[in-house]
Amino acid sequence: MLSSLVLALSTAALADEKAADDCLKTKIWEGYNTGWAVRTATSATLAKGEHRIYLVTLYAGNEYKIMACGDTAVTNVDLVLYDALGNELARDGHQDREPVLSYKASATDTFYIAVHATALLGAATSGGVATAVTYK
Repeated sequence: MLSSLVLALSTAALADEKAADDCLKTKIWEGYNTGWAVRTATSATLAKGEHRIYLVTLYAGNEYKIMACGDTAVTNVDLVLYDALGNELARDGHQDREPVLSYKASATDTFYIAVHATALLGAATSGGVATAVTYK
């Protein structure tokens, strides 16, 4: 009985990047129907409060949607877009696991996207988070 409980707890604590990727793929395919294309997509396992920073070149005149999906262990993912100097340009303000930021680049430049696993469910120690940059 104890070994079943330990197995159940350790399994529940594992991040599920595949679930996060599947969620994001659904959003990407929905975007194709309205003219959006994928610039980049990636996933990571993040602990509560942990973040990843991604470097991306955005091109002048393009509209961008930056999206993320957390697995079921993640209750809040935050996205923040910074310019090359570290100035904050946009921030997700919702408490959810599927944030979206919109941005129109006025100049071609390097930008940074910070993806934060702000909150996890119960005793979860980490969660899978998938992130994509789409454009049109």
